Amino acid sequence: MSAAIYNAEISAGSLMLPESRRVARFMLTQPDRATWFDTLRTENILQKKSPATARRQARLIRNRLETLDEQAWQLVAEGDQELALQILLAASVKHSRLLGDFMRDVVAGHVRRFEESLVPSDWEAFLADCIQRDPAVAGWSDTTKAKLLQVVLRILAEARYLESTRSLHLTPPLLHPEAQRYLKSRSEAAVLAAMELTN
Repeated sequence: MSAAIYNAEISAGSLMLPESRRVARFMLTQPDRATWFDTLRTENILQKKSPATARRQARLIRNRLETLDEQAWQLVAEGDQELALQILLAASVKHSRLLGDFMRDVVAGHVRRFEESLVPSDWEAFLADCIQRDPAVAGWSDTTKAKLLQVVLRILAEARYLESTRSLHLTPPLLHPEAQRYLKSRSEAAVLAAMELTN
């Protein structure tokens, strides 16, 4: 049986800039496994009311950041807001094939055709394509699909590819020179293409 191409892990949260800055700073201290769990439990670094939510979001952020290296963690921890968000978007694209493919297949397609906004039917059409690549997607519940759409749109709005999750008006940003430099220096051509909407 072939491995799944897509997973729904991204549903645990959007780019979460303040939380990601805290996790990136913590990861730069090279915590061992015990320190990681102890700090999450005792210090509540994500400042969440629910320990379960804190654990789930911290795991998602860490998994995203681990797709990049310590220099990226530093940019997330200390960079200006635009730069930090774009590095987080790059990490999210690397971590979630679902997000990357949506940007490549749907958002880039709209931009190429000079269409100003996404439309609700885009998501259903995209998921139908995903099922062709990974039949397991057909087994996702309607609730999961709706939650994934909500998170993907929030990520695009936070990264300024959308004016808002309500209007769905496309406003693709120029890549921050430092984010561009970092991704080029790491030969992240596929991630750059997804973010620049060029493929």
